[in-house]
Amino acid sequence: MNDLAAGQPAIDLDNPDFYVNRELSLLQFNLRVLEQAMDERHPLMERLNFLLIFSSNMDEFFEIRVAGLRNQLEKNIGQPGPDGLLPDEILERIGIITHEAVNRQYDILNNIILPALADEGVRFLKREDWTAEQAEWVKRYFRDQVYPVLTPIALDPAHPFPRLVNKSLNFIVSLDGKDAFGRSTGLAIVPAPRSLPRLIRMPKEISDGGDCFVFLSSMIHAHVSDLFPGMKASGCYQFRVTRNADLEVDESADDLASALKGELLSRRYGDEVRLEVADNCPRHFTEYLLNKFELSSDDLYEVNGPVNLARMFTDVQRPRLHYPPFLPRVPASIKNHDSIFDAMEQGDILLNHPFESFSPVVNFLAEAARDPKVLAIKQTIYRTGTDSEILDHLETAARNGKEVTAVVELRARFDEESNIEGARRLQEAGAIVVYGIVGYKTHSKMILVVRRGADGIKRYAHLGTGNYHVKTSKIYTDIGLLTANEDLCQDVHKIFLELTGMGKPARLKQLKHSPFTLHKFLLDMIEFETEQALSGNKASIIAKFNSLTDPAIIRALYRAAMVGVEIDLMVRGMCGLRPGIPGLSENIRVRSIIGRFLEHTRIYYFWHQGEEPVWCSSADWMERNLINRVETCFPITDSKLKERLIKEGLEIYLQDNVQAWQMQSDGSYQRVENALADAVSAQHWLLEQLV
Repeated sequence: MNDLAAGQPAIDLDNPDFYVNRELSLLQFNLRVLEQAMDERHPLMERLNFLLIFSSNMDEFFEIRVAGLRNQLEKNIGQPGPDGLLPDEILERIGIITHEAVNRQYDILNNIILPALADEGVRFLKREDWTAEQAEWVKRYFRDQVYPVLTPIALDPAHPFPRLVNKSLNFIVSLDGKDAFGRSTGLAIVPAPRSLPRLIRMPKEISDGGDCFVFLSSMIHAHVSDLFPGMKASGCYQFRVTRNADLEVDESADDLASALKGELLSRRYGDEVRLEVADNCPRHFTEYLLNKFELSSDDLYEVNGPVNLARMFTDVQRPRLHYPPFLPRVPASIKNHDSIFDAMEQGDILLNHPFESFSPVVNFLAEAARDPKVLAIKQTIYRTGTDSEILDHLETAARNGKEVTAVVELRARFDEESNIEGARRLQEAGAIVVYGIVGYKTHSKMILVVRRGADGIKRYAHLGTGNYHVKTSKIYTDIGLLTANEDLCQDVHKIFLELTGMGKPARLKQLKHSPFTLHKFLLDMIEFETEQALSGNKASIIAKFNSLTDPAIIRALYRAAMVGVEIDLMVRGMCGLRPGIPGLSENIRVRSIIGRFLEHTRIYYFWHQGEEPVWCSSADWMERNLINRVETCFPITDSKLKERLIKEGLEIYLQDNVQAWQMQSDGSYQRVENALADAVSAQHWLLEQLV
């Protein structure tokens, strides 16, 4: 008997002990990514890539999360979240975890990954390993390709310490002797231009039949004295500073695009939050740099290797070192029709990416752009990439006289510049471009096509959980729905009217949307399961998304679990809920899947007296998604598609014992163990079943 049912004193659901700090939870996700580099089930180059992804993730973590906490601390505006931690406490814990993680990262790189790659003939050569022939090639390459674009900066009263770009590779150099003007300051900074590759492949003829690479940093180290004629470099040490990269844009500006464009430059020179230096850098140099950047020793990361690992991605054409390639499937319901509109007329089409191709979505736009019966196309754009087929087809449609409306979210973090450029392209082609709603990011994924048919005007829609980005559609798991359902399409039409016009919130028949109905809908659905459990009936919830941090949702899940609702959550990243606490969350299980593809799907399932409604959404269970963004949540109403989605999107992931991590009540994660004979990988199973 549980406390609620027995009428015993209620548990205080606001107790900070019941919540995990969001930044620390995100850090746990990054640690799970790091551990993939140790998993021998991944091909060797993919293990290296996981190390590099970890670096990229940590860059963003410091640029946004750590920078935000430091900003709160400096302005004395930090308030404890549900977990009760203040910014200084969070930063202290982050420092302990990240220093240990970075040391482990470089230990894995130097002692496991690089030696294993060398055994395969893929070598990243240090200066001391160059043969005479290789050293001569490096010398020529440096002279012809590197030397002409380097700008060494001597430090003296006329040359103060330079303003260095966020995450740029730089060298601090100690010099002996005097220059042409008789100066002997003894210190210089050498920035490595971003136009230069950080990793250079050596010619085959001097690579001993393998793949040999040399770091740009090694080239500069070897020939840095050439930059200072008549002087000698007695020391050369690489370093990199990470800055606050979050943008603060005045959304009341007359032209949001111009205001945002003006802020993009400042991102490169925000406040410093982290200093990385080579671990052989003398202490007096690191102290000098820390002083220049106004950082403390807690912000210093001394690394045994390149300070910019995220730039180490390279192309090695060795199939056995990579995941086997695959060709995503195009559903038969589409292949069997000449027109995608005809296929959609026959019923809803579910797409499970990346196992099923994203090409039907692209072709949906392509056909609409050239079809003389199509009158209008409307689309939300959050992230499409700089070289986008999606934008190409929208441009073509506009030039062909279609009424094209694009709702472009300019504030998609780190994609602002490409979105500004995309908006410009569409405007020049004659499309109507709007930037959504002030104060609310437009994160929903929708396309609406209006077409004249034999029976009058007909609408067709695509709804998705992921971005309209062709490249990421091949490596992110997402769900898409192509539909001609009149109610769904009418709802999509109404949301577009909200985004481009003004008026009261739309009354929708099937869709739920933030910031108006989705949050309440989720709370109501959880409450319904709670009431069912209190009545002694079966009650269960299964949900899959990227993050869970909304306190109201967490409290509702706790209340449901306390009365017997069985809850299974698949949360890739941040999770503020603690499962497995006696008397509170014993009926909640949280797992995270980390594998070849980035899990990005949002699926919500409720038992609901056996009706088993299933919803897909662009929204995670976070306050920002449910309260401060425009999001859509759409039902899967076709019984066969719903059955398929439950199996492919939920059940197989609950069976995964290869790539799954189980969250513990203290917020840590343990890898799910398996017997080799009983191993189940959801992503591998989906590749076998769908491709």
